[in-house]
Amino acid sequence: MDEQTPYQLMGGDGAVRLLCQRFYELMDSIPQFATIRAMHPADLQSSRDKLFMFLSGWLGGPDLYAQHIGHPMLRRRHLPFAIGKEERDQWVACMYLAMESVGIAERLRERLLASFFNTADFMRNQ
Repeated sequence: MDEQTPYQLMGGDGAVRLLCQRFYELMDSIPQFATIRAMHPADLQSSRDKLFMFLSGWLGGPDLYAQHIGHPMLRRRHLPFAIGKEERDQWVACMYLAMESVGIAERLRERLLASFFNTADFMRNQ
């Protein structure tokens, strides 16, 4: 029997959309995340859409980012931004709160947290 992907375990498209929505709501409203918020445009819709498309494929669902934008090239796309440990930690903390807030099961949340941390750490360029 095939193991379910994180995308499936989370609940698919709607759940990933909700996670992205909540992530940016938290980033936009909690002062602790001001540093990473400042890296984003005033209107977060484009950022939200791109994160949703990326996470869809990254979590094992449809590879929407590649279909609509091209290869993610995450590190290259993030090079214009000064990303150090503080920015990494803010991003990961915000994502953890978002996962918790939308009700992702603790076991899956902890599994994803490790992957999110590794990916965010790879974005560091400072």
